[in-house]
Amino acid sequence: MTPLMITLYIVTGIAILIVIGILNNMVESNKLAKARSKVELNDRLRRCGQINETFPGQLVTPGLKMLFARLEFNINQRLLQLDKHNTALKGRLAELETEIAKGDAITINNPPAPIMTEAKAKDIRFLLEALHAQVTRAAQEGFLPPNEAKHWVKEIRHILVLLHIEFFNNLGQQLLETEQPGQARLAFERGVQYLKHQPEPLLYQEQLQYLERLLKRTTAMVLSEMEPAEDEVNELTEGLKADEEEDPFKKKVNYD
Repeated sequence: MTPLMITLYIVTGIAILIVIGILNNMVESNKLAKARSKVELNDRLRRCGQINETFPGQLVTPGLKMLFARLEFNINQRLLQLDKHNTALKGRLAELETEIAKGDAITINNPPAPIMTEAKAKDIRFLLEALHAQVTRAAQEGFLPPNEAKHWVKEIRHILVLLHIEFFNNLGQQLLETEQPGQARLAFERGVQYLKHQPEPLLYQEQLQYLERLLKRTTAMVLSEMEPAEDEVNELTEGLKADEEEDPFKKKVNYD
């Protein structure tokens, strides 16, 4: 064996080792990327499920429920591409396919959840923010067409307004029931001001008029409470009258 052949063998061996190293790195990189994608998609799936399951029933429309199902279907499909033998994913995809095929008759099993406190209103607002993020991501990935994504962004804003209307109304009514008209008046006033500052106030004209009537009524109740009853002895008034009668400056002074 000549020195040249030995050199060629050595160079070939080194080249093979380099190629093997590169291939191993590519395999490891692909495994890592796949693992990262799985974690990310599972996190998005968890968020979708949370929105779908906990959204108040009174705010869920067939269109919104369909959006929940479609977003979840898309994520499950992508997960199945990473784990082709996952029977649980296949079963869930079949369930979602059945629901999506129902169209406007899609099952809505979200129970109503009256929004009575500010904490509850914040929880629902966070769900809406999470839904907005899901819609934006689905549009960036090409799953939702741009026009449809814009429609849902607008619809999410609309639901946020409905959320505030329900909160201010429920809060005010609750305060009226506990005989706190002053606090109820503030709740209705907040609702009126919130609607007046909307970009499209005419869209909520009916709700605005309703809250304005409640505001007018509670204002009258507060003013009525401030007036003394006819048969009530106002000690302050009587005291002032007595002081006036004894006021030395009102008495006639005789300098004679």
